[in-house]
Amino acid sequence: MNHFLRAQLPRIVGLAMAGVSLFAVTAAEAKQITIWCWDPNFNVAIMKEAGSRYTKAHPDVTFNVVDFAKADVETKLQTGLSSGAGAGAGLPDIVLIEDYGAQKYLQSFPGAFAPMSDKVDYSGFAPYKVQLMTLDGKVYGMPFDSGVTGMYYRKDYLEAAGFKPADMQNITWDRFIEIGKQVEAKTGKKMIGIQSNDAGLVRIMMQSASGWYFDKDGNPNIVGNAALKASLETFGKLMSSGVYKPAADWANWVGTFTSGDVATVVTGVWITGTVKADADQSGKWGVAPIPALSIDGATHASNLGGSSWYVLANSAQKDDAIDFLNAEYAKDIDFYQKILTDRGAVGSLMAARGGAAYSVADPFFGGEMVWQNFADWLSKVPPVNYGIFTNEVDAAVTAQIPAIAKGEPIDDVLKAIDQQVKTQIQ
Repeated sequence: MNHFLRAQLPRIVGLAMAGVSLFAVTAAEAKQITIWCWDPNFNVAIMKEAGSRYTKAHPDVTFNVVDFAKADVETKLQTGLSSGAGAGAGLPDIVLIEDYGAQKYLQSFPGAFAPMSDKVDYSGFAPYKVQLMTLDGKVYGMPFDSGVTGMYYRKDYLEAAGFKPADMQNITWDRFIEIGKQVEAKTGKKMIGIQSNDAGLVRIMMQSASGWYFDKDGNPNIVGNAALKASLETFGKLMSSGVYKPAADWANWVGTFTSGDVATVVTGVWITGTVKADADQSGKWGVAPIPALSIDGATHASNLGGSSWYVLANSAQKDDAIDFLNAEYAKDIDFYQKILTDRGAVGSLMAARGGAAYSVADPFFGGEMVWQNFADWLSKVPPVNYGIFTNEVDAAVTAQIPAIAKGEPIDDVLKAIDQQVKTQIQ
C-alpha cells in the first residue's frame, strides 16, 4: 500500500461504509478547498457546517477550514497578494473579508479574486451586501452575515418611565434623547452606553440616511456630506444631553447593558447573544428599529459590520469553490435556519427569512419574533459605497470625538476630519 492510501485508510473505510467509492476518495485530495477565516464559534464553525453539507453531496470535495485571528487573516492576505502568491502557494482558495475592506482588496489587487456574477443569482440577497462587493459591473463575493442594526431596550425601565413598547417604534434620535431624559429622571438609568474611542454609532446613523464617508464613485466626501454632518450633530446632541454612560473600551461598553446600567443598546444583530447572556434579564428586553436622523432620506435601517466570502482567481479549485459557495450560501435555506439557531447568524439571503427559525417567538424578548424583525429590517438597509479607506476615515472621525463632546462646531469638526483624511490617504 502506498503512502497516500496508508494515510487515508481510516477515511477510506469510513466513506466506503457510507457507500462512497474508492475512486471518489482518491480524487478528493485533488479537490481539497482551503478556507481562511476567524472566530471559531462563529465564522469557523459555520463554514465547517457548510463544508460538511457540501461534502455529503460531493464526496470528492473536502475542506480545510483554517482559524486565524482576524488581524492575521488580513496581514497574511495582504502579504500574499502583494507578493503575487496564489492559492496553494501561500494563499487559500476561499477567504473571509470584512465588508468595510472589500473594495480596498478588489481595487488594490485587480484580478486577484474570481468574479461570480455569471454563476450566482445575486437578486436574492440584500442589495447593500451585493453593492459593496461589486466593481466595474462584476460581483466578486458571496454575501454572508449581516450587521443589520436594531435598538434593544429594557421594557421594564421604559415602563417605569411611562412608556410602552409602541412608544419605541420608529422614533427619531431627538425623541430618543427626550425619552432618555425621562428614563433617567424616573429610574436613575442612563439611556445608552457610548464607547469614547469608537465611531460605530456615527456609521450606523450615516448609513441609515444612505450616506458614507465616500460618494458613489468612491471619492472622499466629508465637508458637505449631509448624512455625515447630521450624524455628527446627533452624536453631539447625545453627548451634550447627558443621557449616555461613557465606556472606555469594548468590555466596558458591553458592561453598560449587561449590568443593567442603561436602557438601550443600538448596534448590530450580532450582539443578540450577549444581550441574552444573563438569564435573570429574560422577559425584560424588547427590540425596535433604530431611531432615524431628522433629515431627508433618513430611514430606521442600517448596518454595522458583517463579512463575506471571496474566491482567489488563480485557485486550482476555483470552480469547485464557487459551486460550493453557490450551493450552500445562495440556495440552502435549511443551512441558514441551522446557523441562526446554533450561532445567531443572520445571513443576507432574503429567501431564508421564510424559514421556521426566523418565525420562532423568543421568550427572552417577551415572545417577540426577534429574528424575523431583523430579517425584515435587513431588506431596508440603504446600500452605500464603503470605498477603500473606511478604516482610515473612521480613525479620523474617532479622533474628533473629544471635540464633539466639548461642543465644537460640527463644521469645524468636518474640516478637521477632512484635513486628516487628505493627509492619510494621499
